[in-house]
Amino acid sequence: MPPTPPAPQPSPSLRSSRSSRLPGATGVAGASGAEPAARAAGLTKVYGTGDHQVTALDEVTVEFARGRFTAVMGPSGSGKSTLMHCMAGLDPVTSGSVRIGGVELASLNERALTRLRRDKVGFVFQGFNLLPTLTAAENIVLPLRLAGRKPEAAWLAAVTGTVGLADRLGHRPAELSGGQQQRVAVARALLSRPEIVFADEPTGNLDSRTGAEVLGFLRDSVRELGQTVVMVTHDPVAAAHADRVVFLADGRVVDELHEPAADAVLARMLRFESRGGGHR
Repeated sequence: MPPTPPAPQPSPSLRSSRSSRLPGATGVAGASGAEPAARAAGLTKVYGTGDHQVTALDEVTVEFARGRFTAVMGPSGSGKSTLMHCMAGLDPVTSGSVRIGGVELASLNERALTRLRRDKVGFVFQGFNLLPTLTAAENIVLPLRLAGRKPEAAWLAAVTGTVGLADRLGHRPAELSGGQQQRVAVARALLSRPEIVFADEPTGNLDSRTGAEVLGFLRDSVRELGQTVVMVTHDPVAAAHADRVVFLADGRVVDELHEPAADAVLARMLRFESRGGGHR
């Protein structure tokens, strides 16, 4: 694995936006005893039927504290992306409970679920998911526009400054590098001040230096803005940017690390893979 440069220090725009912390944000440690940003209890997800039935998640119980950066790791097929999709309300569960804040997702109809995803959940995906005909600025504010809300000018400036896009806002995705496109996706996810941001392999299409920059932005959004981030990744170096790593194998939570170092994460991953975990 090629070495990844150290993540950058918080940018001046981010430092100056401390007063714009998210409502109820408590910083890196989270509020003691506070309700988690998201949690699952006995979460089971089964695909197919009969001989073709596959249990992707097997009674998973996990919490993601507010104001924390959590990485979710596991062998290929361990259920880590399925967990994110279920907890973000993108995929219905077979059984068990999923809550965003105090809201039980199973209690919502499709319209209410769509509204919750729009207002309380941010998404950053490996493929960027930008509209090619819109500028960077238009892509960033699009979810708020669709919700009939106006972006706060000061917050928009802080977010775009943080991710280093202030001079690229008029460019369309084809005119941006892969790293710049991912920064647009990160800014879009942060702009609505969601309860939680889910990031699925956000550096998978990036070179190591650009990937380290994006991870730094995600980390700083937690430490400086009080955001909650849950990131699915296969990369121990990426996971080491997080405050906590949750490990999945065979659709179950099997371990976790706090304040992880890349070598410790890699050692745990090698141990799970040597046991043949992740066949689902």
